[in-house]
Amino acid sequence: MDFGTRVTADDAFAILDSFVAGGGVWLDTANCYTFWTDPSGVGGASERAIGAWLRARPGARDTVRIATKVRHNPLVPHVPESAEGLSARAVRAGVEGSLERLGVDHVDLLWAHAEDRTVPLEETVGAFGELAAKGVALRVGAANHAAWRVERARSLAREQGVEPFTSLQLRHSLLQPRPLTPLAEGGHRLLAAEDLDLARSEGLAVWSYSSLLWGSYARADKPLPAPYEHPGTTRVLTVLHEVADELAATPNQVVLAWLMRQGIDPIVGVSRVEQIEEALAAHGVRLSDEHLARFTEAR
Repeated sequence: MDFGTRVTADDAFAILDSFVAGGGVWLDTANCYTFWTDPSGVGGASERAIGAWLRARPGARDTVRIATKVRHNPLVPHVPESAEGLSARAVRAGVEGSLERLGVDHVDLLWAHAEDRTVPLEETVGAFGELAAKGVALRVGAANHAAWRVERARSLAREQGVEPFTSLQLRHSLLQPRPLTPLAEGGHRLLAAEDLDLARSEGLAVWSYSSLLWGSYARADKPLPAPYEHPGTTRVLTVLHEVADELAATPNQVVLAWLMRQGIDPIVGVSRVEQIEEALAAHGVRLSDEHLARFTEAR
């Protein structure tokens, strides 16, 4: 997310090199990253950084898959309310800009970054389907969408004879905030049981973001957000550290392994090489059914 803004180009290149060397494949970005920290007031820095890395690493495009998102990039600098939205025109223009910044002719997965209920869903579905038919996006997915909206979009795609959403991206982690507590992060939508039910019944991929809660599992200087302050958090953290000790793993690695054990693909945002190395090593952490039961009971 912060490549080209908080993370310098040199550091981004080192992280990407380490990611590929460790067997990493998917890069997830968005056309709006990160307008809130970029002096320009608009997004695109992350995609430009990845594009520069691809140009500097011949053959890298054949190694990695690229996912990006449209919906939130401001049309007026520093004015989030001017976000592009999900009209057919906005989707086409957003993807065109992304491809130019990335320096590629297609993306492997295109996300609708969030709902846009000012636009008929039929129009958005048609626009994504058109891009898939042209090979501009090999797959399409829905981030931060209600399960019923995803299923409605998939039904419309079937009616239109176009590519449906086949992936979901929502916020999820081992720790959960208090039920019905508003999140401070605007636009975030938590993974719910109905999302997993839909995904499992329809064979959809599930990606989770904010999976490591901004370092709160491992760093004393990163306290958990207020919605996570409840007795269940204390109990789960106790089990987390017990399991990490038993498996000679870090708490972050156990959290990532817990997500993967459920068939969820966790997205990790990193700013240093050692962080991506730690995350990739989570593939070697094996949680048993007994471990999973202990986490469930702690909640």
